[in-house]
Amino acid sequence: MNVVTLGVHVVDVLVRPVEEIPEGQGGALVEQIRITPAGPAGGTAVTLAKLGAGVRSAGAIGTDALGDVLVDLLGRFGVDAELLVRREDVQTSASVLPIRPDGSRPAFHVIGANATYSSADAPWDAIAAADFLHLGAPEFMGGEEAAKILSFARDRGVVTSADLLAPGEQAAAILDWFAPAFAHLDYLLPNEEQVLALSGAPDLAGGCRALLKRGVGCVAATCGAKGALVVDGEGEVRVPAFAVEVVDTTGCGDAFSAGFLRGISLSRSRADAAALGCAAAGLVAQGLGSDHGNFDLATADALINHANKAVSG
Repeated sequence: MNVVTLGVHVVDVLVRPVEEIPEGQGGALVEQIRITPAGPAGGTAVTLAKLGAGVRSAGAIGTDALGDVLVDLLGRFGVDAELLVRREDVQTSASVLPIRPDGSRPAFHVIGANATYSSADAPWDAIAAADFLHLGAPEFMGGEEAAKILSFARDRGVVTSADLLAPGEQAAAILDWFAPAFAHLDYLLPNEEQVLALSGAPDLAGGCRALLKRGVGCVAATCGAKGALVVDGEGEVRVPAFAVEVVDTTGCGDAFSAGFLRGISLSRSRADAAALGCAAAGLVAQGLGSDHGNFDLATADALINHANKAVSG
């Protein structure tokens, strides 16, 4: 599997556990502070590489120290970062994430260079040579720009997919902005809140079907601890999440996307691909950051097999 992950790349600085922000000049001792590669393109690239894919990352970052760090971190996982465009006049996108004891977190975020990427920057030759093209948060460039890239890929037999970064309450506002991209997507990988906001439907299955009517080939929607719902023209199937001890939910959606796409590349059914996505998300959730876990495809499959045996036994 050769894949280009194109779009939003972020440097995350994570701190845990954080129950409250100290007032004034106050301080607090914590257990961990980490810096990781992240974002719906960058985080997905890392997990894809762990699962055995050949990955090239494309997007925009700064010429600053954060950009250097991001390139180095991606390289440690075997992700080819040469397609990243470096901007001199804007910083690399970054987030600071105080992780609560239950694994949830607020975020402090700088959009940075991610807002500057367009189809004019797309690595057309690399896309044409890939098996898969995954767009991470294409709403940043807009549906028309994303459609140019996706249609180019599809015309050359490349499987296309995308996920979204906009939270549910903002997704409805970007619908018209992003809508031109729908017809060029083989797979859309949103979360439940995004589906409901984009579709206006009262339930997840109905929302996924509404997105199919807009031209998406298949919707695989994550539902947190409830797992995922996969909907295509042949029907729908629910895939449960795995019972794990959650430390941090950062990057779990990106890990699901990576596992799902890796499963599709291995000719697994869409339900089995979603199970691999849930397994990857469960492995990432057990530690701090999008890059948590020294796992591979065999590790993820072992988690799936263990859960299956527990159910059947």
